[in-house]
Amino acid sequence: MNPFERNLRLMFFIRILRWFLLVMSTMVLFYQHAGLTMQQILLIQSAFSALVVLFEIPSGYFSDVVGRKRTMIAGCLLSFAGFALYSLAEGFWGFFIAEMTLGCAISFISGTDSAIVYDSLLVLGRKSEYSKYEGRLMSVGNTSEGVASIIGGLLAAISLRLPFYVETGILLFTIPLAMMLTEPPRTKLDTSKGNFRAVWEIVVYAMHGHSELKWLIVYSSIVNASTLTMVWFIQPYLKLAGLPIWWFGFTWAALQFSVGFFSFSAHKIEKKIGRMNVLSMLIILSVSGYILTAVFHSLWAIGFLVLFYIVRGMGQPTFYGYINSLISSDKRATVLSVGNLLVRLIFSCLGPVIGWIADTYSLSDAFLITAGIFLVPGIVSLFLLRKHAVVQPAV
Repeated sequence: MNPFERNLRLMFFIRILRWFLLVMSTMVLFYQHAGLTMQQILLIQSAFSALVVLFEIPSGYFSDVVGRKRTMIAGCLLSFAGFALYSLAEGFWGFFIAEMTLGCAISFISGTDSAIVYDSLLVLGRKSEYSKYEGRLMSVGNTSEGVASIIGGLLAAISLRLPFYVETGILLFTIPLAMMLTEPPRTKLDTSKGNFRAVWEIVVYAMHGHSELKWLIVYSSIVNASTLTMVWFIQPYLKLAGLPIWWFGFTWAALQFSVGFFSFSAHKIEKKIGRMNVLSMLIILSVSGYILTAVFHSLWAIGFLVLFYIVRGMGQPTFYGYINSLISSDKRATVLSVGNLLVRLIFSCLGPVIGWIADTYSLSDAFLITAGIFLVPGIVSLFLLRKHAVVQPAV
């Protein structure tokens, strides 16, 4: 088999194992059982995001300079270590250290996985298929998480810590898979002026030297941060709506399956209605989701959560396909990391504040305020993206 065809298959297997997240459907319940408040939970997740902010661009640069394969191996090793630490951790600081290890792992993998897929397709002469592949990767990942949610919920009924033990064992298998990857050939990044200067020039290019790319990164970061914020409030919302705890895993699974469906279909929907129409739809759906869940708290209203997962499913393949079409391979992982950095920066600043509002006032107040926070900059950045889009990139 062609080694770059094998890369695509290996990335599917790695994605399936990495997203087989047995812990996610009861993660907030696990924290609360350990005595943490929503503000403390969001502080841990915000610290995670802050660490990703610190390491996101350096890790993307590491990927561009040292290589995609080595970066993926480092990320898989750290993922295994992070869940091993979670299996033994107790209390706020124990969870904090485990989460920081996972933050380093995410920094190494984020952007690098997409760069491997794009560069491999580029070598195969099939770069036009990237959006389709990114959508399928996200689809299998979320389907994997959906199945894991059901199993994880059943394991958590035995012990809330048991899913962490099993998760650690599963992630061990990602390490040899990453070692089987073949480094895709690419234009080498010029580091003759020094590493810091090279990174800085890429960041300046992404956020100042290319207007279309800049506003695309800003808009995608706002949209992605809006759904990331909601992820940590889903379980409290399910409790508020009166859903029995044993149904949490099935509900989480259904949401992940919806992401899988829409990410798998993203390239078809984009082709049918147009990229800019898809992008415009994303912020509207996310803000609508916050407003509707703020107003309605019944079991039937749980269906409104699907709006966030439509955005998650449609967003990544569309955003990544658009961004990749605007940049060259020598700086691809670093530029993608700039976008991921902004998502985490927004969340790390906003998360604890929204958590405090939820603890002090109510989930409804927190949701309505969050809707307003994301609506205004989302609409403004979308307008500026439309204004600076020179040519509608080919799908």
